[in-house]
Amino acid sequence: MATRKGELTSAGIDRGWPYQVALAASLCSGKQREAHDAFCMDLSRCVRGHSVTFEDVGFVVHCFSIRDDAAAFIAKFGGEWFDPRERGRGANWFKWYKGKYASK
Repeated sequence: MATRKGELTSAGIDRGWPYQVALAASLCSGKQREAHDAFCMDLSRCVRGHSVTFEDVGFVVHCFSIRDDAAAFIAKFGGEWFDPRERGRGANWFKWYKGKYASK
């Protein structure tokens, strides 16, 4: 996979923003997305997240460098902890192998 110079890689995001929250994609569009962005303005959320699927349901993963910020996001919008080790590899990069590792 080619990357652009200066672009954050998945591994870089996992190292710098290890506290990750998965929220159903249906809750992350339009006005809801604007609410997420406004709430996270002063939090440690990464500018680039990613998405995964579990049992044919899409999730948007929000990444934070501070655990308390991720916990505040969960308290406000719901969602659940996402462990980056549970993300698929290779051709299955978009799959979430939920429950494979102990939760945070």
